[in-house]
Amino acid sequence: QVQLVESGGGVVQPGGSLRLSCAASGFTFSRYAMSWYRQVPGKERELVAGISDAGRSSNYDDSVKGRFTISRDNAKKTVYLQMNRLKAEDTAVYYCHRNPQYGLSGYWGQGTQVTVSS
Repeated sequence: QVQLVESGGGVVQPGGSLRLSCAASGFTFSRYAMSWYRQVPGKERELVAGISDAGRSSNYDDSVKGRFTISRDNAKKTVYLQMNRLKAEDTAVYYCHRNPQYGLSGYWGQGTQVTVSS
């Protein structure tokens, strides 16, 4: 059973930091590229960052470049999103995502709320 469980969300002040974690199970984690998306009510879910299966390459949306870092620990079957210098515009539900690969569809976690507020 594929599972992606996000944690680490919460309320933080502008300029603060949070580290999101996504614990994966039910599949061979090290064979899949992973990504983080976020969604605000009324808006389309958007890609925040992605990372290749071995963690050798990553990509970021322009809005978070230089502030967010995606990483993974394949031994722990966990992908992380370190978020620094958070802005109010970063407020969203953040979702962990397994990229579609090997003929299998993508898979979503349940999401974790990040609220950046004074």
